[in-house]
Amino acid sequence: MGLELNFSNRQQELRELDEAAAHGGLTVLYGRRRVGKTRLLTEWLELRQGLYSQAIEGAPSLQLEQVWSDLRGPLHSELTPRSWSELFELLNLQRRELVLCLDEFPYLVASDSSLPSILQRWLDHRRGSRLTMLLCGSSTRMMNALFLNRSAPLFGRARKLLHVQPMSYGAFCAACGQEVAAAESFERFALVGGVPRYWEFVKPRQSVVELAEALYFGFAPFLEQEPMRILRDEGIAGINAVSVLEAVGRGAEKPSAMAARLGTAQSNLSRLLQQLLDANMLERELPYGESLRTTKRLRYRIADPALRFWFRVYSPHRSRWQHYAAAEKRRLIHEHAATVFEDCWRRHYPEASRFWEADVELDLVRTERDADGKEEVVVSEVKWKALSAAERERIKRELPQRWARCGAKAKSQPVRFEVIDAGSLAELADRE
Repeated sequence: MGLELNFSNRQQELRELDEAAAHGGLTVLYGRRRVGKTRLLTEWLELRQGLYSQAIEGAPSLQLEQVWSDLRGPLHSELTPRSWSELFELLNLQRRELVLCLDEFPYLVASDSSLPSILQRWLDHRRGSRLTMLLCGSSTRMMNALFLNRSAPLFGRARKLLHVQPMSYGAFCAACGQEVAAAESFERFALVGGVPRYWEFVKPRQSVVELAEALYFGFAPFLEQEPMRILRDEGIAGINAVSVLEAVGRGAEKPSAMAARLGTAQSNLSRLLQQLLDANMLERELPYGESLRTTKRLRYRIADPALRFWFRVYSPHRSRWQHYAAAEKRRLIHEHAATVFEDCWRRHYPEASRFWEADVELDLVRTERDADGKEEVVVSEVKWKALSAAERERIKRELPQRWARCGAKAKSQPVRFEVIDAGSLAELADRE
């Protein structure tokens, strides 16, 4: 293990939790496993002398026993609840302001499907407003089903739903002591993504190849079973989900290409693709200027950089990795980092996307206002290398020619062209 990370870079989330506590009631917090939800909650709860219980997987009686064991000390109750209803009534009897968190709430619901209805009735009829309850979970799909589905008992009961997102490249550099302008720093980030738990494997003076081997290719590597753990958390069962992710990682980004790789009809993938989208394991891309109503030219990509590396590099190469020369290992990491570099720049412009058709592909196209307030289209080429002045000029000459051949230009305002290369890393970190 490398770093012992200090808690940092969650100021916005802390402010949201403070606001939730000021109003009381129910707050829901969710995000993928290892993104730092529990650390965020325990740090915040410690400041407020809040109560915390992490649910276990087991029979309802054992789960209730565990929750009560975690909470009972500060509650000063001689009674032992025999049901969730009794536990919530005991909370009602407390005379002081309470802040408490039930972590991994989906585990409790999986064992007792009546719990959401019981909690809903208690929330609707509880007396006073001296309690702030936080419900937390790692299953994005289940948390959405519990709190965002209009037919769910707990729909509309939460004052705030807080999605804890992976952290940025700038936050990674600050936490891990990395130089933001260094290409090797970004390649390290491309291996671990925005997940703080993975950052703990980053060591001082460690090469990117050494980090890749510690996380993926070494003896019993930490991330060897990570995709399967996440799929299990999300309740997506079966080998088909892994097969789809394998196909996407190996370049089959279009549904037709996935179906061909898997030897099945494209229509058979619709439900599974939606599940992977709901779990934030896949992202769906549309060409610039298109919508789901106007195009079928969809592409899918694995959202998380670490999982993308798992399916793009680790899985196809794990049997041969130890026989590769250092230069080949670095080439594979470099090519993976290039895709992450493009993603990081796209995320700064919510309306930006790639454009592709026939023989034309553009890395990043967006609409913005110029200095005079007029709308213009900005077409960017994103290169994961430090370009020379001659290379930059050559690309700038080629971009208008590619733009002129594509259908998107007929819909566009005045257009400006730009080139983004690895020399923009410091700017990338500043923008986050």
